[in-house]
Amino acid sequence: MDCDVQQVHLFMKYLSELKRWNQAYSLTSLETDADIIERHFLDSLLYLCAIPDGHVRIVDIGSGAGLPGIPIKIMRPESEVHLIEPSRKKASFLRHVVKMLQLRGVEVIERRVEEIDYREIDVALSRALFSIRDFVRKASPMVRENGRMILSKGPKVNVELKEAGIDNLSYEVLSLKLPLTGAKRFLIVVYKSVPRMA
Repeated sequence: MDCDVQQVHLFMKYLSELKRWNQAYSLTSLETDADIIERHFLDSLLYLCAIPDGHVRIVDIGSGAGLPGIPIKIMRPESEVHLIEPSRKKASFLRHVVKMLQLRGVEVIERRVEEIDYREIDVALSRALFSIRDFVRKASPMVRENGRMILSKGPKVNVELKEAGIDNLSYEVLSLKLPLTGAKRFLIVVYKSVPRMA
């Protein structure tokens, strides 16, 4: 996916603020620009392969430094993004970045996902924060029928899928590579369907 000049500008401002706040708030263990761009920004944009086009309501569970929610919002400004982050320090950073980048249609929610009574979200996301089983359990109540839950996993994805107990659900695994190093990522896309009444 190509970035226009304005999107590149937003990513560079985001990078600058992430590095500045990281000194006090420990938002990421990555320090170099190249590592942050590839392993945070580009990694986050892989989710776009599994997100429908058009206006989509997205919830980023355990957003941390805004990943993957903010990069997705930059590339898909028509989307509505909710960033769930219970840490006060991280939520403060998220509010600051959203305001500084002038991102419209972004909500920062400083609460645990279990405390939120959302419904009718199109797509729930997370970046390897949860096991597959826990993520589906926590995200499913807020995702609409025929919506989807997407999380990124590393090379042990098959082992975790066996332990996840989601064989009764419709899902697919997308095998992707980061563009600079070719590092492998696996997106687990779980589709929510509600049984029809007889």
